[in-house]
Amino acid sequence: MNLDEHKQWLADFYAERGWLQLSSSRRLNFLTEEVGELSQAIRRFEFGRDHPGERTQSVKEEKENIVEELADVLDEVFIFCEKFGISPSELMQYSEDKLNGRFKSNAK
Repeated sequence: MNLDEHKQWLADFYAERGWLQLSSSRRLNFLTEEVGELSQAIRRFEFGRDHPGERTQSVKEEKENIVEELADVLDEVFIFCEKFGISPSELMQYSEDKLNGRFKSNAK
């Protein structure tokens, strides 16, 4: 499945549950929440976590948690793509064009 296909699958999944109709402001709150969870996962992986009541995770578990949270962030971005009629391919091309244009004079 490519990114555009995943975005469509995700939009259908959300629509079936009534989640797609939530406002962009609300979706932005969900994105912020997921970014916070990603931040925690990365912090745990890079610095560790010593918290009463929590068991120590293996490196494999910590990396799996990072993958999970990255996927959650990406899914929220894809839902914004759906809401605003932007394909993931279009988003990636825009990013490449912007960076290539911005740093063209710095190319070696």
